[in-house]
Amino acid sequence: MGEVLELDCVVIGGGVVGLAVARELAIAGREVVLLETEPMTGSVTSSRNSEVIHAGLYYPTGSLKAELCVAGKRKLYDYCRERHIPHKRCGKLVVASSEVEVAYLEKLLKQAEANGVDDCFLIDSVELARLEPQITGFAALVSPSTGIIDSHRLMESYIADIEAHSGAIVLKSPVLGGELLSGAVRLSAGGRDPVEIEAKLVVNAAGLNAWAVSESILGLDRTTVPERYYAKGCYFSLAGRAPAGRLIYPVPEPGGLGVHLTLDMAGQARFGPDVEWVEAIEYDVDPRRADRFYAAIRRYWPDLADGALLPAYSGMRPKVVGPEAGGGGDFIMQGPETTGHPAYAALYGIESPGLTASMAIAERVRRLMLG
Repeated sequence: MGEVLELDCVVIGGGVVGLAVARELAIAGREVVLLETEPMTGSVTSSRNSEVIHAGLYYPTGSLKAELCVAGKRKLYDYCRERHIPHKRCGKLVVASSEVEVAYLEKLLKQAEANGVDDCFLIDSVELARLEPQITGFAALVSPSTGIIDSHRLMESYIADIEAHSGAIVLKSPVLGGELLSGAVRLSAGGRDPVEIEAKLVVNAAGLNAWAVSESILGLDRTTVPERYYAKGCYFSLAGRAPAGRLIYPVPEPGGLGVHLTLDMAGQARFGPDVEWVEAIEYDVDPRRADRFYAAIRRYWPDLADGALLPAYSGMRPKVVGPEAGGGGDFIMQGPETTGHPAYAALYGIESPGLTASMAIAERVRRLMLG
């Protein structure tokens, strides 16, 4: 066996959550090296989402998603202001397209309040028409603290913080396997310069690959690795001007929040994601899926013209609960007490609202690992 590189902390995965975790540990005074499989950070799940700052309305009270979304939202808005990261608190409307769905909005308002989101309120169809003349519905829930963010600029800022605190990011370095030692974790990193690493702390924040990483580590109790499911979501962009200045969401569907209208920082509209349960990771967007999009969007924007939707991109949600159980599920964040090893932590099912919650997730990981 060749020389073993001894390190303090290794974070596996360079998406927005892995970067946030590495940043938090570096600021805490630990020497951090982040290993990323791809040629650039944030190029997988973190670059294939809606770039929405979620308020924390939907998640079950007491869940990690609810707690960390609400806490993370506050941290994220403060951070964006301090670092001049492009963002906009544009607000969101959850639209009831039938009288039956109005009861859901009333329930959602109570859920939001229970989660500590205290700025939401209901409006009727007249007020909805006044706020957004092109959007129709029986009623809507207004979420003023929902927003949008330039996720790439956010990740660039996290990287700058990591490097300012002597952390390092190593690209094209997939973790091929490892082993739990008595007080450390041995990792085999591939790439152009393969290396054996022995680290005092390892955080598996590998997103879609978190399960594969854990399963490759000898000595880890396999019963700690949860079930894995993939929910694919496609997005279509709009040819033409956005019909609203706020984000527009329908009543949610199993596995996701429905085909919603979101905006980028330039004001361009896109719609998605839908939900397709798949067995493997692939990102093709079938133009024929637009048929379902037209029908879903016209429930709240009836004037959508034929041919106005263009295939954009798709993303994969790493899920711990499958379609037979409703497709929900919470974040799973395992510190040493759960993984059974003092040097190993693992994150599974970090889907939406992972971007919003990224700083709060990182703070929770720091407490799990460092106390």
